[in-house]
Amino acid sequence: MSDYASTEALCGHLAQPERLRVFAAVTLGARSTQQIVQSSGVAISAVGKALVRLRDGGLVSGADGELTAHPEKFKEAMRESAAARPAETLHPDPIRNRLLVSVIRDGRIRVMPEAPAKVRMVLEHVVTVFEPGIRYTEPEINQVLRGFHDDHAMLRRYLVDHALMAREDGVYRRTG
Repeated sequence: MSDYASTEALCGHLAQPERLRVFAAVTLGARSTQQIVQSSGVAISAVGKALVRLRDGGLVSGADGELTAHPEKFKEAMRESAAARPAETLHPDPIRNRLLVSVIRDGRIRVMPEAPAKVRMVLEHVVTVFEPGIRYTEPEINQVLRGFHDDHAMLRRYLVDHALMAREDGVYRRTG
């Protein structure tokens, strides 16, 4: 089974609200069917069915008198899923790529690094969306930069301060 499929199967074992409540009850210390019924409010017939599915998925083990939850299965499944996912490439240089992937998710800057050299690398990535030689108005620049970060004015200022864009009479152009 692929890593994605194992993660999907794990989630499938908790897809029903009753199963999720039963798993939560066992995770929080319920050790018997009766304790699960009392703490979860799930009917005893549904608890039995849920326990079968949870045991099949490896999320719960043990006999009725000594049930144990295995929440670590989530961590394992997520690690497997992340390892199976192809690494994102935002830059061909592995060092730059590692930095960019750590601060950019889904094309948006989550957090601007503090180190000036790292800020410069992020800005060099951002500026690539602008064509050299083309003149852009401030509203055009703002619209593009909003796609990267809510504080588009900060990005615009950084790009000019780092001489990656030039500003003259409210018109911007990519330098270099």
